[in-house]
Amino acid sequence: MIDTQEPHPVPAQTPLRVALAHDWLVGYRGGEMVLDAIASILQAQNHTITRIYTMFDNASPLSPTLDALPRTASSLNTRPESLRRWLLPLYPRAVEQLSSQLHRDHADDPIDLLISTSSSAIKAISPPNGIPHICYCHAPARYLWSQSQSYTSHDPKGLIRSLGLALFSPRLRAWDRRTASNVSHFIANSTHTATQIERCYQRDAAVIHPPVRTDFFTPDTDTPRGDHLLLVSALEPYKRVDLAIDAANRFNRKLIIVGSGSHEPALRAHAKNNPLISFVGKVTDEQLRDHYRRARAFLFPQVEDFGITAVEAQSCGTPVVAQHAGGALDSVIDAATGCFFHDPTPEALAEAIERCPQPDTNHEGVCRTNALRFTRAAFEEKLIQAVDNAISTAD
Repeated sequence: MIDTQEPHPVPAQTPLRVALAHDWLVGYRGGEMVLDAIASILQAQNHTITRIYTMFDNASPLSPTLDALPRTASSLNTRPESLRRWLLPLYPRAVEQLSSQLHRDHADDPIDLLISTSSSAIKAISPPNGIPHICYCHAPARYLWSQSQSYTSHDPKGLIRSLGLALFSPRLRAWDRRTASNVSHFIANSTHTATQIERCYQRDAAVIHPPVRTDFFTPDTDTPRGDHLLLVSALEPYKRVDLAIDAANRFNRKLIIVGSGSHEPALRAHAKNNPLISFVGKVTDEQLRDHYRRARAFLFPQVEDFGITAVEAQSCGTPVVAQHAGGALDSVIDAATGCFFHDPTPEALAEAIERCPQPDTNHEGVCRTNALRFTRAAFEEKLIQAVDNAISTAD
């Protein structure tokens, strides 16, 4: 509740003008799902979204809500999209450009609040004087702080990327830490991320878990369960899909892999044409739900900041085998809604698969009940409270 005797420039119940900022708008994944939810909730509260500021925008369709909003992209957006990850040293300059544009726009048409959603550099965007800045942080930039080795490999591109990170990371980390002061209020998507924010930026963060479509991802007693394993992921090195493939290869388990990404050719080669391992690429939401409903267990081998797919699987009654780290510690209950493994080895993963509870009718209910902690309604309630708090405590 707002203390009505505490003066603040804009009462929280008054419609606000809110600017949004997001690292890049080049596809619709977990980060964009959260951005979409934030925009939709703000509009439902009669607040106005003035614009989205982003480093890159390829104009691809995202959602009706996001597609209807004006967008401003940095000058990096004129470069070929294939170079996006290689332009990392230029990200600070891109964010400075966006900050300057935001200040000019504010001078012409003032805003009351800035909300950024960030897993890279956009949290550094500078708000106009006196304007609170909420950062919903998916992670301090992984390639700088926690998983830099996962963004490299032994092929020529990986070696070049490794050299670039070695050269530029110290300067970029200093910039990233310094610009954390541009944020008034940090929100973390998990307890793990809140710990990372404290470690990297020496800042506290409230935890608001991302919304999961538990009303769509549901169990179905008429859909028969198989004995196969399922993995749903972007096919990128840090997702550790290779670990799941190794476990399936060594222990003769059927594995279905849903998703696509730059690492797909290497992963297909890693699977060694094993007929028990299948890559099905991108699927529709309905097909994804069917995959969740049919799997014996869902594999989550990576260290993820939160991991929406792990909750979607549980929402469909499917247990999760997850590495004992990251956001899975918030969403998986060991020996109840899944099993943890501690060592990132095929043997440890396979052993956890064998321990994982069988998804019978009773167990499906346990998984489903656990997933209902992460509903859209829970996210909305906490987001509105965070906005009220930011406005009521603004200078």
